Amino acid sequence: MSTPAAGAAILAPRRSSRFVAWVRAWRAGLVPFDEVAGAVAGDEEHLVADAPGTWMDVPLREALPTLAKLSPDEIRLVLPAPGDPRGLPGPGDFAGAALLAGEAVIAGALGLIPEVRVHTSGSGDTFETVLWRVHPLPADAPAASLTLPGAAEAEAELAAALADTTAALTRLDVAQWRPELAGALEALRRPDGTTDLPPGFDPRARRLFARAAVLDRVLALAGHAAPGGAVNNHEAQQRDAALRPLTAACRQALVAACNAPLRP
Repeated sequence: MSTPAAGAAILAPRRSSRFVAWVRAWRAGLVPFDEVAGAVAGDEEHLVADAPGTWMDVPLREALPTLAKLSPDEIRLVLPAPGDPRGLPGPGDFAGAALLAGEAVIAGALGLIPEVRVHTSGSGDTFETVLWRVHPLPADAPAASLTLPGAAEAEAELAAALADTTAALTRLDVAQWRPELAGALEALRRPDGTTDLPPGFDPRARRLFARAAVLDRVLALAGHAAPGGAVNNHEAQQRDAALRPLTAACRQALVAACNAPLRP
C-alpha cells in the first residue's frame, strides 16, 4: 500500500541536479538545445541573474548559450553541507552561498546557485520563481569533484547506509511517530527504475539517481518535526543521528549519478 510519504517522494530531484544532468546531455550532443530549459524548469519559472553579458534577470533559455562552449565534464553538481564542502572550489563568495543553499552547479569558470522566491498575488495566492544567481569562480580554483566517489562506490555506500538507518529507525520505533516515513523507507527497497535523467547516462547512474532522488524527498520529510509533538528532544536527537550518515550518502549518490560519464 502506498503511504503519504511514498506518494510525496515521487522523483522530484533538486533543481541543481536537473540543471546539471540536462545541460551536460546538451553539451554532449545527446539532447537538443530547445529541450533543455523546459526540462530543467518543469512547471516553474526560471530566471538567471548576473549572467555574463546581461544587465538584468533573463529567462533561463536566454542564459544557457553562455555555457555553449563547455564540455560535459566541465559541468558538475555539488551538494555541500556544513562540515562537508566536497566539490567546492575553495573558500569564497560562491562556496559560502553554496553551503547555505545546500546545492550548486559548477560550469567552467562560473558557479550557479538556485534561489527560490515566493510571491503572493493580489488575490492571496502564492507562487514561486527560481532565480539562478551566477558567481564567477576564482581563476586558480581547483578542479571540482575530483575526489568524489564514482557511481559504483556511491551506490554501495548508499545501500549500506540505507540498511543501517532502517535498522536504527526500527529500534527507535519510528513507525509510532512517523509511520509514513517508515513506509517510504521500506518502499525504497523496491525502486521502480523510473528516472528523470536525460539520454546518455548508463543504467547504473540511472538506478542510483532514481533511488537517491526518492530518498532525498524522504529525508526532507524526516527532517520535519513529528506532528502533534510525538517526539521529544532526546528522541529527535536520536532520529537525527540515525539519519545523518544516510543523508550524506544520499547527497554523494546524487552527485555521482549526475556527474557520471555520458555515453552516446
